[in-house]
Amino acid sequence: MISFKIFSECKKYKIPLWQCPQFLFLILGLVIIFSIIFTYLIGAKYIQDLATLTLLICFLTIVLFILAFSIVNSFENLLSVSRLKSEFIEIVSHSLRTPLTNLNWTIDFFLTKNPNKIEKEQIEQLRFLKESSKRMEDLISKLLIVSRLEDPTFFQSKEEISIEEILNDIIQKAKDKIEKLKLNLELKIQKDLPKIFANPFYLKIVLESLLDNAICYNKESGKIEIELEKKGKNIYFEIKDTGVGIPKEDQKYIFQKFFRSENIAKFQIPGTGLSLFITKKIIENLGGKIGFESIENKGSRFWFLIPTKK
Repeated sequence: MISFKIFSECKKYKIPLWQCPQFLFLILGLVIIFSIIFTYLIGAKYIQDLATLTLLICFLTIVLFILAFSIVNSFENLLSVSRLKSEFIEIVSHSLRTPLTNLNWTIDFFLTKNPNKIEKEQIEQLRFLKESSKRMEDLISKLLIVSRLEDPTFFQSKEEISIEEILNDIIQKAKDKIEKLKLNLELKIQKDLPKIFANPFYLKIVLESLLDNAICYNKESGKIEIELEKKGKNIYFEIKDTGVGIPKEDQKYIFQKFFRSENIAKFQIPGTGLSLFITKKIIENLGGKIGFESIENKGSRFWFLIPTKK
C-alpha cells in the first residue's frame, strides 16, 4: 500500500525527493488530472452525448490510475528489496569482521610470539591463512562501500585536501610490493597544485585501487608511470602500466560490479571485481570523469579529472 508521507518515506529509502515513489505518484496524479481535462476539452468538440463523454473520461481515469499505481508500487517494491539487501550486507559484513579480527590476532600471536616452536611448513600455512584473511577483510570493506554508494549522505563529509599528499602516502605504503616485483615507478607531479574539496577517505580508496591494479596486473620488472597536473579547472591524474592489459571485448564491462576480465584467470591474481566500480562511482560523485585505454599484453592507462576547489 502506498503511503503519502513523502518526506519520511524518502528518508527511509535514503533517496532524493524526485526519486521517491510517493513523489512520483503525486506527479503522475497531476498528469492524470491534466489528461482528464485535455480529454474532456477535445471530447466535448467531437462527442455530443454527455453520457458517452462521461463514460470515456471515467474509463480513462481508471486506466491511468491503475497504471500509475502499478508503476509506483513496483518502484516501491524494488526500493524495499534494495534497502533490505543493503541492510543484509551491512549486518553480515559487521558480523564477519569480529571472527576475522580474532583469527588475525591468533595468527599474529603464533607468528610473532612462538616462531621457534612452529615448523617451517606450519609457518607457511599460517602466512597463507593470514593473506586469505586479509583478502576476506578487503571483500567485506568493499561490500560495505558498495551497499552505501547509493546513499546521498555517504559523500557529504568533505574538506580541503591535497591529492599530492594522499598519493605520496599511498605510494610509500605500496613500496614493498613495488620492490618485490622489481617495478620501475616514475612520477611526474606538477608543482603547486591547487587543493580539491573532497573526502580524503574516499579519494584514498580511488588512488589505492588504481595503484594496486597497476602493481598486481603488471609484469615482473615492468613499469608504472603516474602523472598529476592541473588542466584548466581540474586536477588530472593518470597511471600507466606495462601489465597484462584488458581484452578489447571485455573493455565495455570493466566498470561493472563484480566483473573481472577472463585473461586475469590464467595469472591467478586474486580480486573482487569491485574496485573499479567503486572508483567510478566516487569520481562521478566528486563531479569528475574517469576513463581508460588498454591493449592486451601491453598494458593499461587509467585517468580521471576532478574539479579543483577554486
